[in-house]
Amino acid sequence: MTEHSKTDGLPALDAPLSPQVLERSRPRNERMAGDKIECNACPVLCQISDGKSGACDRYANHQGTLIRVDPVLLLRRTIEAGERPLVAFEGRVQPSAEAPAAANDKAWSGDLLHANEVFVTGVGSSTTYPDYKPAPFIVGSQVDGVDVITVVTEGIFSYCSFKLKIDTDRFLGPEQANVRCRGEVVGHVTTMEYGSQMLSLGGVHHLTGGSKKEGRVTVEVMEALGNRLPVELHIDGGSQVIVQAGRAPIVNGVEEQRMRVGCGSATIGIFAKQLYGQADEVIVVDDHITGVLTEHQAGRCLDMRRSGVKMRGRKSTPGRWFQVASPGTGWGGTDLTEPLSIIEGWDPEVTWPGLRLLMTSTTGEHAAWYVLDEALQPIEQEMPAAVRAVVERIGENCEPSLCSVLFLGGAGGSLRAGVTDNPVKLTRSIKHALVNVTCGGAPAYVWPGGGITVMADVMRMPERSFGTVPTPAIVAPIEFSMRLADYAALGGHLDHVRPLAEVLQHGAWHNDGAPTARRWALGSTDNPWPLGRGPMLG
Repeated sequence: MTEHSKTDGLPALDAPLSPQVLERSRPRNERMAGDKIECNACPVLCQISDGKSGACDRYANHQGTLIRVDPVLLLRRTIEAGERPLVAFEGRVQPSAEAPAAANDKAWSGDLLHANEVFVTGVGSSTTYPDYKPAPFIVGSQVDGVDVITVVTEGIFSYCSFKLKIDTDRFLGPEQANVRCRGEVVGHVTTMEYGSQMLSLGGVHHLTGGSKKEGRVTVEVMEALGNRLPVELHIDGGSQVIVQAGRAPIVNGVEEQRMRVGCGSATIGIFAKQLYGQADEVIVVDDHITGVLTEHQAGRCLDMRRSGVKMRGRKSTPGRWFQVASPGTGWGGTDLTEPLSIIEGWDPEVTWPGLRLLMTSTTGEHAAWYVLDEALQPIEQEMPAAVRAVVERIGENCEPSLCSVLFLGGAGGSLRAGVTDNPVKLTRSIKHALVNVTCGGAPAYVWPGGGITVMADVMRMPERSFGTVPTPAIVAPIEFSMRLADYAALGGHLDHVRPLAEVLQHGAWHNDGAPTARRWALGSTDNPWPLGRGPMLG
């Protein structure tokens, strides 16, 4: 079986930090070398020599014992007055030396037994594979006098994907077009949403239904996106784009700046009163709905004089035009570099010399000012300051362009079996809001309908939350928190519930008593505390 000879990142091999010892694995057959052990944390079943890690770099053989390489991540809710952030060092938890002490600072007392301050996440916790095992951490704590259980595990997700929201008007590619990385198809373009292009990347068909290389590249793309790293993608019939969670997209080498304030029609409506009296006609160029002020309902309500402009494209409703140009990376997400090309002409019975025309994009990044001459031809002139101020106001109302990355996964057998012997009760309890589902402590949206399909924003999850196994599949943290009484009612593994204090001292239940290597992080201020009040606690 595959193994790595590297020992980088194995703190338990030489450092005094105590390893997380897992269930001892036994040889499958007599042909396996005596100095190897078999890892059963995923279906690959690596045979690992002493001092080496498995194919996923997450498990290693340390002197005949299978250990989890990465420490489990614990969240702390607050820093009390006079305390420093916490770190793990030499197997002990102590204040960080990097944080300066206040004048009245005192040494941290070491009291971690307040359940409303400490939360064990699934990051680094190990898995329940091959499904029959209870979750590695089933933590008992108390919140406001209520006995609470948190079931903690790392899930091996084959049925999962990442949904990308890319804030841009630029044309990325036609709907349903293949999205590629290093030549392999890893997803597709989905429906455009207001001011954003949407991609769906990953999924079981790309992970397992194509070639071995397609599956490998797909899982690498998914891991990078989940861990907030940049990924370069190429879209068939469209653009090259670099995406990274929380960063602006880079389309064909140009970093995006603004998300549009609205479509062309909406921009007309929003800024009609500010443009009234400053221009005789305003055209807001947009790939989907181009707005024409004097024909628009907003212009009619302001009793503006019709300009007589004749537009290309297909008229929708008054002042709203479809298909004025093809999609592209120019004005308003079209292929336009010369905006006047969408004007077929002017009605001489309606228009007049000296008519003042503003053409702008939906972000205000492109704008031009024209005045009609005696031949009713638009001549570009310097834009008046008052008009420039409105164009700048359009830009001011555009939010910064970002890439948002959401993890979407279906919780399958190993996750549910790690919680209860009767998985359907877990599903029903989640749907009845008796169980709070989190991913690395971050809130997760549970989709309606059957099964446990969860979605979480990777920017709200801890860093380095995602890993892989070479089946291929994604490894992601998940936690289920509920009242003790509700856990008993759904058939939970009550024999494996352990108090928080014991968990912090000894680690996972299957670690043969050795303390679990751990690292600390402060809970994000953007996230509700996983054990806070809500439907779970009433």
